[in-house]
Amino acid sequence: MHSFENPIYVTRPTMPPLEEYQEMMTRLWETRWLTNNGAFHQELEARLCDYLDVEHLSLFCNATIALIVALQNFRITTGEVITTPFTFAATPHVLYWNGIQPVFCDIDPKTFNMDPARIEQLITPQTRAILPVHVYGTPCDIDAIQGIANRHGLTVIYDAAHTFGVRYHGKSLCSYGDASVLSFHATKLFSTGEGGALVTPSRACRERVDFLKNFGYADEETVIGPGINGKMNEFQAAFGLLQLKRIQAEIDHRREIDRIYRENLAGIPGITIPVEALHTQRNFAYFPILVDQTKYGISRDELHTRLRDKNVYARKYFHPLCSHYPCYAALPSANPQNLPVAERIAQQILCLPIYGTLDLSTVERISQFLGFFQKSSL
Repeated sequence: MHSFENPIYVTRPTMPPLEEYQEMMTRLWETRWLTNNGAFHQELEARLCDYLDVEHLSLFCNATIALIVALQNFRITTGEVITTPFTFAATPHVLYWNGIQPVFCDIDPKTFNMDPARIEQLITPQTRAILPVHVYGTPCDIDAIQGIANRHGLTVIYDAAHTFGVRYHGKSLCSYGDASVLSFHATKLFSTGEGGALVTPSRACRERVDFLKNFGYADEETVIGPGINGKMNEFQAAFGLLQLKRIQAEIDHRREIDRIYRENLAGIPGITIPVEALHTQRNFAYFPILVDQTKYGISRDELHTRLRDKNVYARKYFHPLCSHYPCYAALPSANPQNLPVAERIAQQILCLPIYGTLDLSTVERISQFLGFFQKSSL
């Protein structure tokens, strides 16, 4: 089977018409208000609150800073926080930057999210919070996690980087817990190039977050504490406003890609497609599969290599586990024996290309590659 002439990446940002962005830049050149809560920034916050159906949202330059500020907002700057090893590096890194020790919890084999049944055994007198991740936009077991947090007096901050537009039981997924952080990186479903947002439960919490992300300034002469510079600028906000106008078309196209993959891959031995979450309005941000070498004939790594040979750049999200990083590997909770499910999933996971401008015929060909590789391995 012939390779693609041009690389097919796991994701690719859908860009707004250049002339529309140029029009917005003309306004910036006229006002010269480039950052510090400008007009585009204010408008994007308001539009996102409407779209996501949340009351209190604060924009950030990126989601990592938003997570750091979320921890600072709840004064979680010592002790331990329970989190998942099956995530992007930023999740445990924000704990390190706040002087907190991450404690890794194993994951559920079906959702790939933190397994609530494993959480309570990790709680110690030093535990301050739980930092779960809605992996691939699939909701965590929110009720179980909140119940544990309530029993032990812990804060729950969700890394909601994958959840833009996801609704669970009719509510925005980022409205659960004590706070949620969204990512607007260029690789995400909704993008501002770089960027992120922190969703908070109250106006008072939102005001404190706004102080913290602007060096701690409450007004021109009053600094209430040691803040950081986490503000989103007007260039990012303008881009986001244009992206938001087209987000539904992006999701609709991804839904079709998801359908084609599911139909074409369902009968291939050794390929497992995660079950769709119940009571969930999905955003189709990712398309992960699991590769069982025994049944498929070749390993995930070999499949990854063969796809690269065909110019298809699938990604091993998330491999290696964060618990394998040298900075965390010596932690007791990072011992692979404590994380058997995460260890297995990390060896089998592969995310296939999915984005708003990906031709459906290309999706068909990628599906054919997976079937061809399986048959040729027999």
